[in-house]
Amino acid sequence: KKKLKISGRELVSVPAQVFGLDQLQVLEMSPERESCLRYRMELLPREISHLRNLTCLYVDSNNLKKIPAEIGTLSHLERLTLSNNSLSSLPPEMGALQKLRSLHLANNSLTELPAPLCQLRSLTFLDVSDNKIGTIPSSIQHLEKLETLLLLFNSLESLPEDVCLLRNLRTLWLGNNHLRSLPTSFGELVNLDWGYNYCSCNFEGNPLESPPPEVCSRGPEEIRNYFLSFFRT
Repeated sequence: KKKLKISGRELVSVPAQVFGLDQLQVLEMSPERESCLRYRMELLPREISHLRNLTCLYVDSNNLKKIPAEIGTLSHLERLTLSNNSLSSLPPEMGALQKLRSLHLANNSLTELPAPLCQLRSLTFLDVSDNKIGTIPSSIQHLEKLETLLLLFNSLESLPEDVCLLRNLRTLWLGNNHLRSLPTSFGELVNLDWGYNYCSCNFEGNPLESPPPEVCSRGPEEIRNYFLSFFRT
């Protein structure tokens, strides 16, 4: 089989037989969203390295506390979902996943944007919402192919200028942080269509005071008014 879904209210571990499926490409161990279930698996086994042909690994809504270093051997992995777990860190070996394009880390226990993420040059979708992240390292500029960055419900007090080097960004959600201003070069994110489609850039829930002039100088008047409504006068 090339695709396998493992489900069950009492899921606490990966059956050993799975690691013999060396041609497996998609492994899903996440409950259906509409079921409101949460599985109880706390550890992703080191034997995950046996599944060298995996392209998609879904492990949302478990109780994972640690990701093994062996995750870095999955050289074909393109999509990894780890949202709704108990992760406080990521192994540096994740930086070896150079084909990874989509990474979901929402609702964990991270406190900063982990350095391994900045090595993932093929990443186009990164969701680290609701983690209480307080800082973004300057090395984020290395995510040169990043198109979607979701940072909602964190503890960001500032957005580094290096974020403005992510010229392929199309969607940037920053809602519900502690931002009082935006970088002076924010307007250089030319692929963001926030000048016309404000849904691609979200500021709601921030005490913004002084946006760069270019943020409010593009697009029709109603869009400028939309942005200006979030800033204190």
